[in-house]
Amino acid sequence: METLNWAYILAGVGLGLMIGLSGAGSAIGLVISGSSAIGGLKKRPEAFGTLLVASVLPSTQGIYGFVGFFLYLGKVNENISLFSASLVFGAGIMLGLAALISAIFQGKVCASSASAIGSGHNTLVPGLVMGAMPEFYAILALVASIILLGSV
Repeated sequence: METLNWAYILAGVGLGLMIGLSGAGSAIGLVISGSSAIGGLKKRPEAFGTLLVASVLPSTQGIYGFVGFFLYLGKVNENISLFSASLVFGAGIMLGLAALISAIFQGKVCASSASAIGSGHNTLVPGLVMGAMPEFYAILALVASIILLGSV
């Protein structure tokens, strides 16, 4: 009978949280912003390109989780120590939650911009600038997880 390696399991859960939460946040944020973009297209079908740009920003948090996942994947093996596994788990929670929450709220900011564009206002650039504000915290979490990688 095979024995359970709890450290390996803990690290695996951390990897799952890192990519799962960030991907879920991006998906939710994209639905929020994309729904407003579709509403804007009803009023201004010619604004498809602008509305597309206004609504895709929440996809980046999923990419950050994917980057973190691949960086940490090389550190996770059956011989990982409990300390290192705990760091992977913590990085997964840190990056996953920051990406999840920032993508959802970024989707709301982008939705407001898309709605305004649909109403005929030129809010693409201000919307992208405002949308970048919540994303900054996902970037900080990615940077922190990269710095933490040196201790794993």
